Amino acid sequence: MASMTHDEVAAKVMDLLEDVAGDPEVRSHLDEDLFELGFLDSMAAIELLVGLEDELGVSIAPTETERAEMNTASKIIAQVEKRL
Repeated sequence: MASMTHDEVAAKVMDLLEDVAGDPEVRSHLDEDLFELGFLDSMAAIELLVGLEDELGVSIAPTETERAEMNTASKIIAQVEKRL
């Protein structure tokens, strides 16, 4: 896959987050804890990881990343970029 810009990665991640959360409002909470806000729970987080692998070819094992490293949209985008 050709390298993606930050904006392209962010757009893909946000589309996935919106799908998983089932709420477009998730887009306006880039730096807030998505678990505390109720956008993500453990099942939704797994769904998100599967989506990231399907859409971006990025594999993030739930066991290799602390929830605190992936609890905001900004952190999820950063984790994806590290692995692209």
